[in-house]
This record gives sequence, C-alpha cells and structure tokens, in this order.
Amino acid sequence: MIDHLRDMGLGVDPVCRVLDLSPSTYFARKTRPKSARRLRDEELIPLVTAMWEDSGRTYGARRITRALVRSGRQVARCTVERLMRELGIEGVIRGQRRRTTIPEPAAPRPPGLVNRRFSAERPNQLWLADLTYIRTWTGRVYVAFVLDAYSRRIVG
Repeated sequence: MIDHLRDMGLGVDPVCRVLDLSPSTYFARKTRPKSARRLRDEELIPLVTAMWEDSGRTYGARRITRALVRSGRQVARCTVERLMRELGIEGVIRGQRRRTTIPEPAAPRPPGLVNRRFSAERPNQLWLADLTYIRTWTGRVYVAFVLDAYSRRIVG
C-alpha cells in the first residue's frame, strides 16, 4: 500500500506518519529477505493449487496432504489448511445440510411457564424437556429428554 501511494507522488514519510509507522520499519521490511516459511509457502502454493485443480476442485486439506506426501513432499495438514485458506479454496463438503425445523413466524407460541427460572428447591418441582437429533450412518435419530431441574438428571 505504501508503495502504491509512493508511486502516486506521496512520500514515504507522510504516509508512514498517517499509518503510525516508522519509516525505518518500512525500509527494513523492504530489504529483509523472505523467511523460510514464506519460501516454503511459495514452493507449496502451486502444488496445492494443482492438486486441487486436478481433483476437479473437490479435494480438501486432508486429501491434498495425503497426495503431496505420496508424491514425496513432507508437508503438514495444518500448513495445507492455512495455504488453502489464504488462497480462498476449499474442498467439497459431502452430504446435504438439513434443517430439522422450519419455524412459522405466524404460528402461536406456547407460553413460557417457568419465566426463564430453571432452578428448583426440591425434587420433582420442575421438569424440563429437550428434543434433539443425532446423526447416524443410516439417518437421524430423534431423542427427547425430560430433566429434573433440581437434580439435573434425566427422569424420562
């Protein structure tokens, strides 16, 4: 950004003053050699992009990592994840996101009988219910719980 503004005719000193940077920091950054991580990233970016393109833009970080390791490159999955994030690429997520409930805005809502007070002084004074689902290999299993607010245990 400073280089762009400098090319437009503004000096480095005024731009650094507005950005609250020291001009010596800017010049040190310009002359500093690239870090080992940056050099490694520049080596890996074309490989990651090529693997992703060759897969039809379907491979994620795990598969790209495995493919790179098979081809003889030592690379960590977190590095591939970071590079994919920087490049703005991602693998295909299989399956569909399913909404289990679709609320109707005009539907009447049952009244809150406990007024958001979920504590009890004795057992069996207040029971709470919850309905959830669990994903399994064959589909979804819906589970309903009834909890005693006093003991926080499932009673049904």
